[in-house]
Amino acid sequence: MNNLRTGRESEAVRESRAGPGAGQGGDMAQRRQHQRAAKTGTPYPEALAAFGERVRLIAPDQWDTPTPCTDWSVRDLVNHLTGEQLWVPELLMGATIAEVGSRFDGDVLGPDPVAAWTAAADAAKHAFAVPRATELTVHLSFADVSGQYYLDQLTADLVIHTWDLAEGIRQRTRLPADLVDFALGEYAGYGDLSGSGLFDAPLPVPDGASPQTRLLALTGRRHRP
Repeated sequence: MNNLRTGRESEAVRESRAGPGAGQGGDMAQRRQHQRAAKTGTPYPEALAAFGERVRLIAPDQWDTPTPCTDWSVRDLVNHLTGEQLWVPELLMGATIAEVGSRFDGDVLGPDPVAAWTAAADAAKHAFAVPRATELTVHLSFADVSGQYYLDQLTADLVIHTWDLAEGIRQRTRLPADLVDFALGEYAGYGDLSGSGLFDAPLPVPDGASPQTRLLALTGRRHRP
């Protein structure tokens, strides 16, 4: 499906380097995009809850099961998302990638993956609940971005990976409509995501396709029979 890489930023955040305006003299547009104004309504807690619900459904014999993400097992996928949430408190407190270093590299799940995910998700949610967190400057590897931009991209990444996990364990593949609508709006703004090397090429969809089908197709995914 898509050849995703474990890393310090969400696929959507890394993709933003080739997002709106890229290759078209759009550096200023890129900077404006990275500095989104704070707003309400980003469904980050709901996205965390949706992913966590499916983490708790993983059977003991499913952790090595493949997912739609090429070369990633169920455990690899949960490890990736857990690592992303571990970065949130550090980056919102102003740390740089270099300052955090390799602290969250490798396996962050340990002997109890569900507990590791839950602790990381709770800490990240509480970090973003601090008043004016979305107005903070976050130092990512490619640019300084607003907390709102970081929040939106984390949320979209959680949504699409919730489907990946659900497909891997073959449970709860229908995502909440509000999460699908949010992620579709985010990813649609980046055009052909395959240019980043992190996603397969978009797939064609029939007229009248559901929002979830369109979201999956946009990110190079399709439902398995």
